[in-house]
Amino acid sequence: MDKTVCLPDQPNKSTTGSNLVRPRPVVKGLGGSDRNDFIKKKKTVTLVETNSNPSGVVLVNSYQTNRVGDPMDLIALAQQVQKGDEFVRANACNRLTVIADQIRYLQEQARKVLEDAKKDADLHHAACNVVKKPGNMYYLYMRESGQRYFSILSPKDWGPSCPHKFLGGYKLQHDMSWTPIEEVEKRDAEISIMDKLLNSQAALPSCTEPNFEGLSK
Repeated sequence: MDKTVCLPDQPNKSTTGSNLVRPRPVVKGLGGSDRNDFIKKKKTVTLVETNSNPSGVVLVNSYQTNRVGDPMDLIALAQQVQKGDEFVRANACNRLTVIADQIRYLQEQARKVLEDAKKDADLHHAACNVVKKPGNMYYLYMRESGQRYFSILSPKDWGPSCPHKFLGGYKLQHDMSWTPIEEVEKRDAEISIMDKLLNSQAALPSCTEPNFEGLSK
């Protein structure tokens, strides 16, 4: 069981066997509020258990062996315990904040995935008289009737005689997703980096860590 904290100024000379009768501690130099704070904090400090017969050896004076020193030491111990609790709570809050930010980021990514999937599905359902092949550009137009259709001719190819309203150009990727014409260059650069990474890894011996050598050159 945990030892009860006691701060005697000196041991009582009257003893019974190995048991000592210790007077109530007097904390000098502390005002009323400080004394109350000390008493509160003293209750939260747990000291190491004492033993009058360690390893079977009877101590000559267990008081001198197990005595508590300066009362201010107990205040420092209580403050350290309180400080530890505050740091543990702060660290837990920080980690939970990071997790909350990650959840919000994943929610945003999930929303974007759903929006992109809906957009790609709508484009695949647009009218088209040619078989669409990945890697090619297609141009979306809308007739007066509201029908949308894909054509392999760009507005530049039509010139001033473009018959219908131009909605946008798209590149069909190999994963059957659509990339707007204004993002094609950026997407091609990303795919080129991934291809370079895959080719570089395939040419290397087995390794436990990824190798990014040469990607920035």
